[in-house]
Amino acid sequence: MSSSTTSENNATSSNNMMNGRKTWEGCSVLLDINDGDRLVFARLSNDAKLKIGNKNYSLQPLIGCAFGSVFQAESGPQGPFLFHSLTSSLQGNNTEEIKDGQVNVESRDNRALMDNNTAQSLTGDDIEAMRRQGARGNEIIEALIADSATFERKTSFSQEKYRLKKQKKYAPKVLMRRPVARSICEAYFKKYPTKIGFLRVDTLSLLLSMANVSSNSDVLVVDMVGGLITGAVAERLGGTGFVCNSYLGKSPYSMDIVRIFNFSDEICKRILRSPISNLLSQKESPEQILQDANVCNVESQSNDQMENTDNTNIPAKRVCKAAKAGEKAPQEIIDSWKENGFSSLIIAAPEMDTWTLVKDLLPLLSNSAPFAIYHQYLQPLATCMHNLQLEKMAIGLQISEPWLREYQVLPSRTHPCMQMSAFGGYILTGTKICSSS
Repeated sequence: MSSSTTSENNATSSNNMMNGRKTWEGCSVLLDINDGDRLVFARLSNDAKLKIGNKNYSLQPLIGCAFGSVFQAESGPQGPFLFHSLTSSLQGNNTEEIKDGQVNVESRDNRALMDNNTAQSLTGDDIEAMRRQGARGNEIIEALIADSATFERKTSFSQEKYRLKKQKKYAPKVLMRRPVARSICEAYFKKYPTKIGFLRVDTLSLLLSMANVSSNSDVLVVDMVGGLITGAVAERLGGTGFVCNSYLGKSPYSMDIVRIFNFSDEICKRILRSPISNLLSQKESPEQILQDANVCNVESQSNDQMENTDNTNIPAKRVCKAAKAGEKAPQEIIDSWKENGFSSLIIAAPEMDTWTLVKDLLPLLSNSAPFAIYHQYLQPLATCMHNLQLEKMAIGLQISEPWLREYQVLPSRTHPCMQMSAFGGYILTGTKICSSS
């Protein structure tokens, strides 16, 4: 029975991987807790845990569910668990505000309400007693509303705000999102912006568009932002063409973010690595090929160790492992790149000198190939643009500053969000031309 059950589970996981709409054991997910209050990357398995407050919740119920599913944190006799909720946390927001297609303007206001902590008669001991009796989070919220002396006198907006505040405390919602380029960039920009060089999602989309990343393209990438650029390019290629992650020296740059994308084996085979010296050299010796292969293997082993030690949501023992990406580029493919040239170039290397990289890498592109360079500051790009004009290596040079404004759209409350990112870096774009020499 155990062998048949294991084969059935493996078949289900493979079907979900091919489908792409449902999760499977070993896949990566982005967990959005309480509408963006907290974002967590996790690898699903029977032993994986998610900590919310002071309680640990098993992620096993998330396996086999569709991306976009909403779960509610509950407590039962067997301990805390995640319950698959069919309703959204925002349901009912506009039921009272919009009637017959028109905004309902209320005459009530909160000017007569006094915040003296006497409106709520339900105490903390009463709430704990309800939990011990098996009451769910929604039942506790309804009890708090029923015992509030001022809830009925509040405006509908204040009532919804009160309900949402209690929901986040007593019935947290967990939205399971698919890890794609946009969601990963937004999560890292909110949690660890320094790891991606403060690369905003609109800046990332401009980089891909300006570099004309499309199917069957061979894209040269210098990625020092954790592998976000490499993963976004591979996602857009969709298993066609190649993305070459190049690096200076003998040690490749980190590509940990690529593992979060849930790429298939076919897409992972399209992500290759090569030192810049190999791309510039005429011919490689067998000793150098063996040395570079050993370097890539050592770096991939170090990434596995970091993944097992740093991420508390991923257990040490896993049934399914993410496919390997970033193997060393074969010599025949490198020779093809040298002969035909790359179709585009993307550079996101805040720690390197921009002009030095561009001067070495631009000759590797085919004629009329576009390039896009990201930097957090303006001066390195301005210097690079000036040198490119002097050397007559490119045309159509332009430095752009991405600008993004996020709006809250609600009835009678549509306005820009109070906290926004006012800076998205700079992008230098242009087209490589054939030099007279």
